[in-house]
Amino acid sequence: MSSISACLFDLDGVLVDTAKYHYIAWKRLAGELGFEFTEQDNERLKGVSRMASLDILLEVGGVKLDEGAKLALAEKKNAWYVEYISNMDESEILPGALEFIQALKDRGIKVALGSASKNAMLILNNTGLTPYFDAIIDGTKTAQAKPDPEVFTMGAHELGARPDACVVFEDAEAGIEAATRAGMRSVGIGSPETLRRANIVLPSLEGFTVDRLQEL
Repeated sequence: MSSISACLFDLDGVLVDTAKYHYIAWKRLAGELGFEFTEQDNERLKGVSRMASLDILLEVGGVKLDEGAKLALAEKKNAWYVEYISNMDESEILPGALEFIQALKDRGIKVALGSASKNAMLILNNTGLTPYFDAIIDGTKTAQAKPDPEVFTMGAHELGARPDACVVFEDAEAGIEAATRAGMRSVGIGSPETLRRANIVLPSLEGFTVDRLQEL
């Protein structure tokens, strides 16, 4: 394996906690449709695209709709979500995330964002994270959702890094699979039960060091 020259980060659940806002918006939508959407149901949406998430939500509620109605609901949910995240600031960066990214940059390791979110730039700008990235690949630039590796292969290409010299940081099973399919190593943020396929799993980036990363 090559030594590590680049790190690619998912956004939601790795660098910032936007998952709670997604959940509030999906729960609100389910409420309008007349059914309950629990936190356990919400686990199924991790790392999944907006339309696929809506399909899961409708399946939970036993609701069948045509494509036009589904698109309208997805837009409504997204408008609520954007309203919620518009008030985010740097206090919502997850513990250890900024310190670790700064440590990577100090060691000359390139940093990219690899997120399915179409609202990534709004979040990065509001939290002050934008200047830390050498490349930003988000949902406005990709055609394929994770577990397709497109977001990470594009990121590596923009950084000029070989896949085997890249490490992906992810909180979702689909993201870990995408990293594996891209030929990259991965660090899971969250539960070892869910992220079994990651090279290592951490509860958060707090206290994680570049030296530990280089041992991967």
